[in-house]
Formats: sequence, structure tokens, C-alpha cells
Amino acid sequence: MRRILTLTLIAMLVASLVPATPVRAAEPYPKPSPYPKSWELKFTHGKPKRIVVAVPGSPVPKAFWYMTYSVTNDTDREQLFLPVFELATEDGKVTRSDQNIPRVVFDTIKKQEGNQFLEPFTQVGGQLRIGQDQAKDGVAIWPEVNPELGNFSIFVQGLSGETATVEGPDKKPVILRKTLQLNYLIRGDAIYPGEDEVNENPQEWVMR
Repeated sequence: MRRILTLTLIAMLVASLVPATPVRAAEPYPKPSPYPKSWELKFTHGKPKRIVVAVPGSPVPKAFWYMTYSVTNDTDREQLFLPVFELATEDGKVTRSDQNIPRVVFDTIKKQEGNQFLEPFTQVGGQLRIGQDQAKDGVAIWPEVNPELGNFSIFVQGLSGETATVEGPDKKPVILRKTLQLNYLIRGDAIYPGEDEVNENPQEWVMR
């Protein structure tokens, strides 16, 4: 009995001396660098607006949301600008801009905005030359996904060359890109869609 007790005490002492296997903390989601580490384009934009347009083939006018913007290359070399605009609603639905948007919608927006330099999405992308005089004015357009948007965000990709690689759910590498997140809030309801003020919340850079 005494021998068994002695062996038990020795085993407990040895166990206490062996360092425990550290628990690996969850890898933090990558964040953009606090200082520029790659090229970055100058981007300005207007507030999202709602517009109703009579489109060919539809018996009733259709509603769309759009956001005008200007992009300038003030880096030291030409950059390939391939923008991606996505509108994310608070219910988790994400809609990419300029998918099967009738040309008449752009023409109506251009006339309403009174900007002769405004270009459709298909003509904005490409090599962006250096200088303010080479800036491009464009517009991102979405079909109305919900007459009552409430809180929503617009993600703008293609403004920076910064990337990060993470492991995806299938263990394969996934490339994330520095993306501008624009946050908005519309107070009101769906009684008068598009007439409530669009309030801009703080924007931020994210990896997406």
C-alpha cells in the first residue's frame, strides 16, 4: 500500500513538471496595414441615391440605386483599375453592381447628375494614367433589392494593391484584398422609398 502511494506521488510530481501543451489561439483576421504598403488610388464618391426608370420590356418603371464616384491615380506609375462594387444589406444579402443594367438607366442618371464626363461601368475599368487630368468619373448601379434598406454597406475593391493570403474552409489559400467599406443608414420606412435621407456612417478599410 505504501509502495502504491509512493508511486502515485511520483507520477503526480512528474506530471506537474511536464509543460502543458499550449492552446493555439484562433488566428486573427488580417487587417489592412496602418500605413500604405502598396499603390493606392484616390477615391471620392457621392451618397447613394434611388432612381426610378422606365426600362424596355417592363410594363412598370423599375427602381435602382446608384453611387457616383471619381478615381484619380496620384501614384508614380500607371495602374490597372478593375473596380468591384458590392452592396450588402443588413440581412446578409450581397449584390454586385452593374449586372444586366439597361443602358437607359445609365443615360437617365447621367442626365440627372448633369456630369458630361460620367462614364458607364464598362468604360471606367482599365489602365488609369497618372494625374488629376486623367481622373475618371463613374457610377455604380444596383437594382433595388429592398425598398427599405435601413443599414447597408458598399464595398469598393480595386483601389489598392495590398493583399493578404489566408487559409479557406477547404484548407486552400484565399487571397484577400484591401477594400473600402462605406457604411450607410436610412431612417424611415418603405412608405416613400428613396425620399428619406441617406446618412453616412464612418467608413473603414477592410481585407475582403
